[in-house]
Amino acid sequence: MVSRVAFSGENVDITAHAFQHTDMEKALRLYFSPSSPLYLTRFAGDTVAEVTEMMQERLDELDRSSALTVLGATEAAFRIDYLTRCYEKQKDDLSRAFREIHKEKGSKASLDRDIFDAWQVHEPAHKATISALKGAFNFRHWLAHGRYWDPKLGRKYDYITCYGLAAAALSTLPFVE
Repeated sequence: MVSRVAFSGENVDITAHAFQHTDMEKALRLYFSPSSPLYLTRFAGDTVAEVTEMMQERLDELDRSSALTVLGATEAAFRIDYLTRCYEKQKDDLSRAFREIHKEKGSKASLDRDIFDAWQVHEPAHKATISALKGAFNFRHWLAHGRYWDPKLGRKYDYITCYGLAAAALSTLPFVE
């Protein structure tokens, strides 16, 4: 018998993370602002252009980190749904497909090739949403593996784009409770 995955309950809420992202962005902008009490000592000898460039580098990194967090939270939602449907033996076609996958792969099912593909087949009304998420998860893969190659993503991804895709999926797809 395959052991069940124990859910931690520490899933990231993307709405709460959005507030954290905004707070971090504001804090960075203040830190790099002449209004900051540390500005003169921290940036002594740097030109305004150099300080602006440093700030933009930090903001870009925050953007990538937040995109990674949101996509990780989205993956967690899909994996919890997948496992819950398997454990509870739901009777809909998607749940049946998941149980077949689970017989072979258990909790190690591929998000992209197994879980997303099953969603596209058994929930065709949401095919476009899943397809958009697949592209975003290629971006996540690039981020999570160190960004050492030039990705062929087909479009530009950033935190706002990833958040929008995740929010749309999490609010419209029929996940089990």
